[in-house]
Amino acid sequence: MFFTFMRGLVRVILFVVNGNARYQNRQALPQDENYILVAPHRTWWDPLYLAVAARPKKFAFMAKKELFKNPVLSFILRHANAFPVDRENPGPSAIKTPVKILKNTDLSLIMFPSGTRHSTDLKGGMALIAKMAKVRVVPCVYQGPLTLKELFKRKRVIVRFGEPIDISDIPKMNDAGMLEVERRIQTAFTAIDQAANPDFVYKIEEK
Repeated sequence: MFFTFMRGLVRVILFVVNGNARYQNRQALPQDENYILVAPHRTWWDPLYLAVAARPKKFAFMAKKELFKNPVLSFILRHANAFPVDRENPGPSAIKTPVKILKNTDLSLIMFPSGTRHSTDLKGGMALIAKMAKVRVVPCVYQGPLTLKELFKRKRVIVRFGEPIDISDIPKMNDAGMLEVERRIQTAFTAIDQAANPDFVYKIEEK
């Protein structure tokens, strides 16, 4: 209930702030199974748009453990199906917890395989989780404002979903297996970006 309430609240806020979102190819989303929804991490608000675009499916997601130090924020995150992960030293729970969620609940998982914004290198954790939980991976992309100023100017937001990717044919998640998963996902990201808006360019902010 809390997740549904929070998503509804976020949906209203995003509409008031931007009001210019287009959710494309939603029919590609699996209806009767859990899955991992993956995307390139381009803004700090793209997880919000992904969760809204993929409704009514409910999701869990990883959040860095530092966010859980604040008791109020920790309460909100945990009730919104978030679980803490130590990014510097991820332990076995970083894999076991999401696998258990995907297997034993009605929650799917939102993940950004690059780990952080402004990175295009995919990490192997997502592939291992998908393999162990025996779920498909659904690629999607966010195209739109990359700064709050542009968001408030109501520039167009597009979230487009791709066809689910089945990795069950990959026998092992060794180096070769990880590379094949990365190839399939990167290929999907490129194709979805082209289908959404071929003129969109993601510019990495200089630090």
